[in-house]
Amino acid sequence: MTTVSLFETDASIEKREKREVKKANKFGNPIVLKSKVLAVVNDPASPSSSVLVAEAAGKVRRVNIETSSVTKTYQGPTNPVCCVAVGGRRNDVVYAGSWDKCIWSWDLATGQPKHKFIGHSDFVKSLVCTRLGDTDILVSGGSDKKIMVWDAGTGARLHTIQDPTTTMLAIQHLAVDPVLSTPEAVVVASASSDPHIRRWRISKDSYEQLPEIDPSLHGAERLTIQEHETSVYKLVFEEGNNEDGDLWTASADGTAKCLSRARHFTTEDEYAHGDYLRAVVPTDAWVVTAGRDEDVKVWDRSSGNLHCALEGHYDEITDLVLLPDPRGTHHRVCSVSIDGTIRTWPLMKEQLDNLVEEIKTIQSKPAGEEKETNGTNGAGMLTAEEEAELAELMDDD
Repeated sequence: MTTVSLFETDASIEKREKREVKKANKFGNPIVLKSKVLAVVNDPASPSSSVLVAEAAGKVRRVNIETSSVTKTYQGPTNPVCCVAVGGRRNDVVYAGSWDKCIWSWDLATGQPKHKFIGHSDFVKSLVCTRLGDTDILVSGGSDKKIMVWDAGTGARLHTIQDPTTTMLAIQHLAVDPVLSTPEAVVVASASSDPHIRRWRISKDSYEQLPEIDPSLHGAERLTIQEHETSVYKLVFEEGNNEDGDLWTASADGTAKCLSRARHFTTEDEYAHGDYLRAVVPTDAWVVTAGRDEDVKVWDRSSGNLHCALEGHYDEITDLVLLPDPRGTHHRVCSVSIDGTIRTWPLMKEQLDNLVEEIKTIQSKPAGEEKETNGTNGAGMLTAEEEAELAELMDDD
């Protein structure tokens, strides 16, 4: 028995050993980075084949999925980067929220630093970019329980928002409502480490919290939307063919839900993933979920049944993003993880089913037959103290 095993439970040892075995797999064509990956967004210059990722090593990297190469590294923070967004008039500015309580920004093409936004008193955990009139706006949410609205061009803070009537905990995610937002006022939904989803109408000069009709109380208004039992980690307003702009959610209660706008954001569909959920991606045919149990699960949207579970990651999955096919037929989904890898999965049914069979075939081979490894183990560049901080960040309930 090694020294470290003396301080581990049997369950911890078993979990570690399983992960050591899983590290050898190549499912999802892993791109191995130098540290834990905490968030991912599409690269606006090439959304179907390139992404931007936030790393625990304090970097944002631009990664080409097709060539498995890092094409640009954005440097500045010395602490983990929790979230990343792209904005600006030409979608040419990268923004990153960090453990150091700051928001960093760079020119997308050159990597040259731009404004540094200072105001939060704890981790910056979510960012969204939008416009108000002719002004580029950045909205940030942090572990300090605050939402801040910034003039992205000047770095000036326009608003600091907190829920005045209820206890709003650490902000986990922000999303812009594409249906209710106008050039004069943007509507942003916020999720936090409590079960409540809040909505805010924001203009340059003011903001207000939006109520919603509560069908269970005969049309009375409610200030928050509560369809989950605990923390909500992800918000996605559906666009494209869904003109209603329904709201999709992923929660620590282990479920992803579609909240119907027509039904005042009450649950229309529910998918029971079974463990802490970090991300959800809806398409016309599928709903894709991922989180702490390391699997990417693909659900048949028409029936609500689980179509398959894609095994490949060997630590918690932190985020998903759809890689859209310009023709609209061959979408893929990209997943990122604490294991330090980016993986890409097909969403065409035939390709998906072939991949599932391939995974089953390889997994059925005798132990030791598959010796291939991924090289860098993606364990990250954190000290034991920072590892504990990261665990606190990921489970900020």
